[in-house]
Amino acid sequence: MNDDDDAAEHEVFLRFETVSDAKVLIISIAARQAGMHPQTLRQYDRMGLVQPGRTSGGGRRYSERDVALLREVQRLSQEEGVNLAGIKRIIELEGFVGDLRQRVADLEAEVVRLRTRLAQIEAAGFPRRDLVPSNQHQTALVVWRPSKNV
Repeated sequence: MNDDDDAAEHEVFLRFETVSDAKVLIISIAARQAGMHPQTLRQYDRMGLVQPGRTSGGGRRYSERDVALLREVQRLSQEEGVNLAGIKRIIELEGFVGDLRQRVADLEAEVVRLRTRLAQIEAAGFPRRDLVPSNQHQTALVVWRPSKNV
């Protein structure tokens, strides 16, 4: 086994795009689906590993995404030997990576939009004749000195 094989065995990807975010499951159902005791879900809520919704009376409501996350927490803990603090950090970092990926996608879309707009401007000709497109980089130094009459 080489270092690449070892690294691949320990990669963790938390992806739950195909599950619902609707917070509709009561704690007993979510616990059953996750294969955990309801008290474990309460503890994970207190630790910030999962954030269930709340009813007006304070009852916890879980989504399918929450249940998938709970299953992943259990897998990381039992199969990979990761402690709960490590799991919390993994979840935080995966969320951060997801946010960064979305930001990159937004910026790429903005670049496409701006390039399209630039192409439209160039195709129509520059509206000001004093602006001349140039691909040459100038290295000239211009020194400005205020007039003494000011």
